Amino acid sequence: MSSSAITSANAPLLRENKPPAKHTSVSSAVFNVSTSIIGAGIMSIPATLKVLGVIPAFMLIVIIAWLADISVEFLMRYTNAGKSTTYAGVMKESFGRIGSVLVQLCVITNNLGCLIIYLIIIGDVLSGNQPEGSVHLGVLQEWFGIHWWNSRAFSILFIVAFIMLPLVSFRRVDALRFSSALAVFLAVLFVAISSVMAIAALVEGKTETPRLLPYLDSNASFFDLFTAVPVIVTAFTFHFNVHPIGLEMDKPSDMMKAVRISLILCGTIYFTVGIFGYLLFGESIMPDILVNFDQNSGSALGSLLNDVVRLSYALHLVLVFPLLNFSLRANIDEFLFPSRPILAKDSTRFMSLTLILLAICYLAAIAIPNIWYFFEFMGSTSAVSLAFVFPGAIALRYHLYLISWIHILSVALKTFLLSLFLFPFTIAGMFMAYRHQEIGLCLQ
Repeated sequence: MSSSAITSANAPLLRENKPPAKHTSVSSAVFNVSTSIIGAGIMSIPATLKVLGVIPAFMLIVIIAWLADISVEFLMRYTNAGKSTTYAGVMKESFGRIGSVLVQLCVITNNLGCLIIYLIIIGDVLSGNQPEGSVHLGVLQEWFGIHWWNSRAFSILFIVAFIMLPLVSFRRVDALRFSSALAVFLAVLFVAISSVMAIAALVEGKTETPRLLPYLDSNASFFDLFTAVPVIVTAFTFHFNVHPIGLEMDKPSDMMKAVRISLILCGTIYFTVGIFGYLLFGESIMPDILVNFDQNSGSALGSLLNDVVRLSYALHLVLVFPLLNFSLRANIDEFLFPSRPILAKDSTRFMSLTLILLAICYLAAIAIPNIWYFFEFMGSTSAVSLAFVFPGAIALRYHLYLISWIHILSVALKTFLLSLFLFPFTIAGMFMAYRHQEIGLCLQ
């Protein structure tokens, strides 16, 4: 067998014995990047408007999107300048083995956190939640009453065992293409119905007036402002998918055009969902907005729309779950077993990793049923590193070796601005995540 055939057979996410076809258009790349950006983060965007106020939240969404554009430009520029075709490979070229290991660890942390968040949201939809003492019933409890079989622990276990496990057992990601298309449709359906409901409530005068600026009544409220930043950082972290998408294009330079269109599109969607969600639920909005859709709308049609909104996005997350699990499982296998044969050909290793990851996600989703904690931790550590710290470090390292001092100062300034802007939010976000966890343990 020729070396090109071997390379193609081992290439991730591609069919075996077939060279990759570079025919991805800008519009297709926009679709793929937008799908990578919009995930569970959209559920907590309305809560960030409650914490920050409408004007600061809008400014922060714009700033984070702009910084994401700069960091992706760094990644693509220095990928084309070297020989690597992956994020970890570019980091390895710049910082050696430790650089690729750091990227792998951050991707593992970020994707594992996202999978746990998905299960928490699915549990909220099916079996409700009791945040801060208030009771929000799930769809199953509203339909059939409260029973042991529709409790949070049992309903998530059922989804994991009978739906997630078959989906994550596929050896090739290409087998999930139809479920991915359905997932995109369900996400669009969620945004459309939520917007229509908010507009209808606005016309009927049932909405609450949103706060334009944050309300600060104590030191705790001031530090709470920092917890919103990691949520938005996580919502714009898609950098681990930049290389697989960009390198399939006829002109990899067109990737930046696709990224900018996607950032504008997703930023608009985020702010639209945020403002409409805030108008609908006001100060009672939860970190997971789907929890709020258990409220009685006063009509059969309104109740039906509430259920459709919740179930559509829960099903969307069910279908997206195996995609993130695929990349998570591959990164863990590459990290733990770098010299072993490819994972898809080793059934024992494949099923062991699959079952262990599902068990970890399930136990974490039951133990900490609040997505805000995970957004704070991920946005303060792995997401901020993947989105901003590593791309800036790659650019700075490259310029230190090859470019004049003027260019060095230019890149250093951009990297410094990224670090200066994000460092206090990183520290404060980690502190608030720890403080909230301590408060939760005390209340228990």
